[in-house]
Amino acid sequence: MALMDKHKQVKRQRLDRICEGIRPPILNGPMHPRPLVALLDGRDCTVEMPILKDVATVAFCDAQSTQEIHEKVLNEAVAALLYHTITLSRDDLEKFKGLRVIVRIGSGFDNVDVKAAAELGIAVCNVPASSVEETADTSLCLILNLYRRVTWMHQALREGTRASSVEQIREVAGGAARIRGETLGIIGLGRVGQAVALRAKAFGFGVIFYDPYLPDGVERSLGLQRMATLQDLLIHSDCVSLHCSLNEHNHHLINDFTIKQMRQGAFLVNTSRGGLVDEKALAQALKEGRIRGAALDVHETEPFSFSTGPLKDAPNLICTPHTSWYSEQASVEAREEAAREVRRAITGRIPDSLKNCVNKEYLMAASQWPSMEAATVHPELNGASYRFPPGLINVAAAGGLPGAGAGVDSLVSGMAHGITPVTHPPHAPSPGQPTKAEADRDIPSDQ
Repeated sequence: MALMDKHKQVKRQRLDRICEGIRPPILNGPMHPRPLVALLDGRDCTVEMPILKDVATVAFCDAQSTQEIHEKVLNEAVAALLYHTITLSRDDLEKFKGLRVIVRIGSGFDNVDVKAAAELGIAVCNVPASSVEETADTSLCLILNLYRRVTWMHQALREGTRASSVEQIREVAGGAARIRGETLGIIGLGRVGQAVALRAKAFGFGVIFYDPYLPDGVERSLGLQRMATLQDLLIHSDCVSLHCSLNEHNHHLINDFTIKQMRQGAFLVNTSRGGLVDEKALAQALKEGRIRGAALDVHETEPFSFSTGPLKDAPNLICTPHTSWYSEQASVEAREEAAREVRRAITGRIPDSLKNCVNKEYLMAASQWPSMEAATVHPELNGASYRFPPGLINVAAAGGLPGAGAGVDSLVSGMAHGITPVTHPPHAPSPGQPTKAEADRDIPSDQ
């Protein structure tokens, strides 16, 4: 009898080795009634909990990388929520054993390897609409600030500069320009790009745009002028505003070459993604006066610091810390919609039930998958918001459950950039243009 048990154990070990690393098939029906949902790079689940508490267990990880995520989450989580402060490469995604859906709390999803996720059977979703107004308003604020030099006049006043005579006013306000009659060039006429265009027209800007992925006639419906190439837009713009997603084709879209195609003394505004701008080339152009001023809400390296990097001594530069997307209302709306998308994944079918799945084409092209076996979830954690401290498995739910370990966290209180979508046609670069620009009509930049 003992010999037979030993034989079964050896056979089981061999089977485990064979199956090791094989991801369970993608879900095509309702998930386990208590699947595990993890907020990867945050610690507040108070908005998500009311939406998910009856169908899922919600955990928070407060991690900056997958190395900081507890093994239990890596093994059992079927859904992940995330902001823009954590990156999920293929290697990171492969660490999750049961993950079926990722929802980015925001619009840009360049911090997730979307194609690799699809190949692993993971749907990737975003929340593209929540911060459209906030990002557009901030973009206009920065544009107006460059033209009217409010930031610099405020700084001069704080430093004790007096402006009582006309000559002193002229000196302090030097560089301020009239807006009416200026041309604003928008790269990427997605949701935010369109909102910026409509706002800019009210201030007297003539608005042109470059977006090869929009159908013909959009320019007529909005009363805008369309440029055939990126080069045409840069040549004719007094101010250039970026509103396209970041992908492998348009990294450093604004570089030394494209800056030289811009009008002498033009302005540059970026509230989209930091990787679109070569900051070293921008700093040099600002020092030489080829670009009159720039305003950046996003940066190549975040969190941004003026004390390091190529922009530290660049003149005529306004920088904000990736906050153009934020308002209290937008933040709550984005979290609610992200939670609802997770709920649709849990109670419905993937990807059919998802509202904003950005890699749906990849998933639909994959083979038909059989049903997934029910996931096993820690019974104490059902319906609770918890954190897995390093090395701690015995975690209590809200209100303190019996048997909780010594280092238990309580219920928290207080408080998601992409590849070219496969439906997009290939696009020819502008003459002499070294990089391939993509202006994604569906993905405004918010977070």
